[in-house]
Amino acid sequence: MIRSQRWKGAAFTVPFQLGFAFLYLLPIGYAVYQSLFLQKQSGLGLGGATTEFVGLENYQNGLTDSAFMTSILRVVLFACVQIPFMLLVSLVLALFLDAVSSKVAGRFRILLLVPYMIPGVVAALVWINLYSPEVGPLTPLGEVFGLDWNFFAPSMVWPAIGNLLTWHGIGYNMVIIYAALQGVPRELFEAARLDGASELRIALSIKIPFVRAALVLTALLSIIQMLQIFNEPALFRNVTPQTVSDSFTPIMIIYNQAFNAGNYHYAAALSVLLALILGVASLLFYRLTSKEAD
Repeated sequence: MIRSQRWKGAAFTVPFQLGFAFLYLLPIGYAVYQSLFLQKQSGLGLGGATTEFVGLENYQNGLTDSAFMTSILRVVLFACVQIPFMLLVSLVLALFLDAVSSKVAGRFRILLLVPYMIPGVVAALVWINLYSPEVGPLTPLGEVFGLDWNFFAPSMVWPAIGNLLTWHGIGYNMVIIYAALQGVPRELFEAARLDGASELRIALSIKIPFVRAALVLTALLSIIQMLQIFNEPALFRNVTPQTVSDSFTPIMIIYNQAFNAGNYHYAAALSVLLALILGVASLLFYRLTSKEAD
């Protein structure tokens, strides 16, 4: 009877397993398969193209591709600044919501989630227009305070993209952290207040340690998202191609190799390499930030 119940329970997961296999495992396997081949032209390129098995040659070329490796380093350095700042703002907002009444928190929670509800492409287009020196209000506002800023300049394009990503992502991360704060026993706060602890001390010594797992989760999701950044730089490139090149991020390089250069096999190899880098980075981050089991 127990075995029968187990099979019945497992049957409920069949739709998910089929979807996971067809939408994730098969595409990944096909990408790995395509990455082992290379399309070559015979003679001087005037003859027909043939697809040849080259093994790991595409991966070797990807690891020695200076543009691809530079784009990864560029995004990693950007993530080291943008992710901690975004999570800090999300944490502060979550602590603020936890300190007010549930009615007030519910109203502010909805307002803070509005940016996340906006599709990323639409949000990028809105902010590009805000940054525009011709139609945007930010350039005239800066002139009022004596600031001569150009958000499309090489020194400002990453801060401009970082501001956009922070505005778009703080609501989602804030909700996760706020949900973790709701699970902290309220008795601990009362006991700390009786001992004379201030609200700041309660936040630093009780609340933040209790939401450590939520912070690790949001940071891990942000790392995965950041290394796959594409929409924002691609839209910025349409406005300022002299600043944002077609090799600005790893995904942009993969896109150009696949759809502009027609080098699908090399693009597949770069995709697999990026997935491996993401997996290793996520694993290392999780190992470094998670507590070891006793």
